[in-house]
Amino acid sequence: MAYVERSDAGGIARLTLNAPERLNALSDEMLAALQAELDALKDDTAIKAVVLSGAGKAFCAGHDLKQMQAGRQAEDGGAAYFKDLFDRCAAMMLTIRALPQPVIAQVHGIATAAGCQLVATCDLAVAAEGTKFGVNGVNIGLFCSTPMVALSRNIPRKQAFEMLTTGQFISATRAQELGLINRVAAPEALADEANALAAEIAGKLASAVRIGKRAFYDQLEMPLEAAYGFTGDVMVENLANRDTDEGMTAFLEKRPPDWS
Repeated sequence: MAYVERSDAGGIARLTLNAPERLNALSDEMLAALQAELDALKDDTAIKAVVLSGAGKAFCAGHDLKQMQAGRQAEDGGAAYFKDLFDRCAAMMLTIRALPQPVIAQVHGIATAAGCQLVATCDLAVAAEGTKFGVNGVNIGLFCSTPMVALSRNIPRKQAFEMLTTGQFISATRAQELGLINRVAAPEALADEANALAAEIAGKLASAVRIGKRAFYDQLEMPLEAAYGFTGDVMVENLANRDTDEGMTAFLEKRPPDWS
């Protein structure tokens, strides 16, 4: 069984988490498979956008608790295993951010704990009506500290802290209101909505999107004045691109661009 299945069409790669019997939990095997697929996309210039979805009745239920409890049986109580697990998970999340292509989460059913973290980490997200989002570890005595990193960078801090300390779910509509997701779609239209968003991005100049994604995240970490200086340099880099010149000329000449 492939823990992550990939299919490509029209410049879009679709990655499907494929452990539906475990609600696509981020087990050791799932993390390794997803990391491998993301690594393969880094230098794939044919792919302009990525859609990440889940097989079965849920997007992702977070870490595999059975596997975590088995890891606890080590002499150190599982400390080394747990540290390695969270390091591997963080590396995978950071790979999504560093990927040159925008990544769109296509979410249905539930996205809990590290599954909610995965949604928050993706650049964009589309969810089906009825989807529930939560960072529910506190309900079993484990505060969702690593999911908190991505969540608190997506939604207002008081709302994030409420989710983290109450363990309550929020709806897709509420997730959209808070900024965790971009769009809500009827369940039967979810894949079409995600594909339409991916196709819109895939139709843009890939080099411009790549430059823009990197700059978007980098400037967020900077003071205002430094961000303007940095992004000015990015604009200069972008303008040096032959295809950007062609795009601007084509616009002025009222014709489609002839991008290489």
